[in-house]
Amino acid sequence: MKHCLIVDDSRVVRTVAGRIVKDLSFTVSEAAHGAEALELCRKDMPDAILLDWNMPVMNGLDFLRALRREDRGKEPVVVFCTNENDSEHISEAIRAGANEYIMKPFDAEIVESKFAEVGLV
Repeated sequence: MKHCLIVDDSRVVRTVAGRIVKDLSFTVSEAAHGAEALELCRKDMPDAILLDWNMPVMNGLDFLRALRREDRGKEPVVVFCTNENDSEHISEAIRAGANEYIMKPFDAEIVESKFAEVGLV
């Protein structure tokens, strides 16, 4: 079974996203910020990461840059899931190594569609 790490400082978003991803037959782990997520990835690299941009401690972009420098850090498919929707933010995320981008609010259909686009489902 594939594993998805959900990284968001909102417990509600993590819960909702977790239900959606579990319905797509993933196991799920959660992190409230990028530093916590990086530690989890160092222990067990996930197949996919749903990643928020704006978080305390370490934001999503800094996490993504750090992740891609790790051993096996290029392996996970990273889908940014955020309110930052201007082309500058999207371009910056893609340059940093994001595979796809989802705007909040999102629903199961959007997540499934994006996961299908990047070959996860």
